[in-house]
Amino acid sequence: MRIEPAPARPTDGARPVRGTRFDRERHLRIAPEPVRAYEGAQPTAVASGATVALRRRWREAPRTMNNNGKAMNRRRFLQAAGRGATVMIVAPSVLGRAGAVAPNSRIVMANMGHGNRASAIIGHFMQFPEIHMKAVCDCRADRLQKGVERVNAFYGNRDCEALRDFRELMARPDIDAVFIATGNRWHGLGSIWAAKAGKDVYCEKPTTLTVAEGRELVETCTRHGTVYQAGHQRRSVDSYRFMKEVVREGLIGRVHTVIMQVWEGPVIQPRPYEEPPAGFDYDMWLGQTPWRPFNWAHVWSWQYFWDTAEGILTDMGCHYTDLMQFTLETDDTGPVEFEGWAEWPPPGAYSETPVRAEVRCRYDNGVTGILQQRGGFGERFIRFVGDEGWIQVDDETNRVTAAPASILRKRSILNKSWADTGGHIRDWIQAIRQRTKPACHPETTHRAMTICQVANICLRLGRPLRWDPAAERFPDDEEANRMLARARRTPWHA
Repeated sequence: MRIEPAPARPTDGARPVRGTRFDRERHLRIAPEPVRAYEGAQPTAVASGATVALRRRWREAPRTMNNNGKAMNRRRFLQAAGRGATVMIVAPSVLGRAGAVAPNSRIVMANMGHGNRASAIIGHFMQFPEIHMKAVCDCRADRLQKGVERVNAFYGNRDCEALRDFRELMARPDIDAVFIATGNRWHGLGSIWAAKAGKDVYCEKPTTLTVAEGRELVETCTRHGTVYQAGHQRRSVDSYRFMKEVVREGLIGRVHTVIMQVWEGPVIQPRPYEEPPAGFDYDMWLGQTPWRPFNWAHVWSWQYFWDTAEGILTDMGCHYTDLMQFTLETDDTGPVEFEGWAEWPPPGAYSETPVRAEVRCRYDNGVTGILQQRGGFGERFIRFVGDEGWIQVDDETNRVTAAPASILRKRSILNKSWADTGGHIRDWIQAIRQRTKPACHPETTHRAMTICQVANICLRLGRPLRWDPAAERFPDDEEANRMLARARRTPWHA
């Protein structure tokens, strides 16, 4: 790098007078200098009007010129710069050197809801140097403390901010994006709130409570230009992507059936009502859902009640309906007919959602999806069946099987399973940088969720249903249509 005199400002044609003081606004400019070589640490001096690189070791003295055209050595230059400027030593990481990302290039994030899921994957976000996790927000003091401690331990400081009210998080202009890992009751509404606040969103599944809320999410993110990624990370996992390619390339022939198996639901027994513990904002925890007295059976097992979730058929089933849509290239539509059966909790049980169930949904082209709720947690899988073979991924082991077995020779083996969300997060980061749609944007997750939500309406009504995926309505069935939306409890509105 060589330092040349800056061009003089126009003056009546007169040349600069020799011996005058440096003009602090224009006394230096930087130009490449291939002659100079250096090694060692690279602190940076920032002078008024110029950035001057100072090196610890020099193999050759820099060639510099002052405003009067006279040669300056390094000592004279530093003396002159010291008289006319304030010099700051800045660490390389501040400018994005030494493998770091400059602060003004990072995505500043906050985590909304720090329960089991957030605890499991928040480290997958912080492993990316492009992300800085600045705050954790939770309505439970115990979980909030754990989240803050987790972030501080990762960064080796005590800078993580603890927020009790998510509305404070949304109002922060210094937070660019949110990772939402609350219960289902807050996924959709929290995402809508974040989009309106100008934040990008990574939200865990299930992403919405109702079909109407899903459409509201799509429209809100579109209107505000939100880069939204749903936590259907299997789209970014090699085993499921291989399955998709096998199907799309016709290696199992024409697909006619997709079998998706999730595990049986539990039967939750009632517990006594009691006061919420200190530090637990129960009103905010309930959010938009109807008020009910505090009960640990409901708080611990909210997945199995209709007001706060929709059971295992949706909780895990939406991963598989998303993969079915992804693989069949039907992300903008869905099945048109639903029928099924369910085994419900026995009388006296506290939980409400099915214990065992099966729903068949048929697409307009004749492909049938079979969503089964049975067996144990480790028995979950998805299988595509064609007229020339089949392919299956076991979710617990990430094992891929197929017939004919020769299909498997086409797979390049990678050992990442659904538990590794890194690739899905990387896809979201890239979409934020480029302001493009990520792998699972709002429309795709809405369509996958709709299949599960309509399946549950079918089970709750106990009869077959016809569905119009374009209008998102049940033709000539007002009883079913009334179940597509629900009122939100005040003041928790979008």
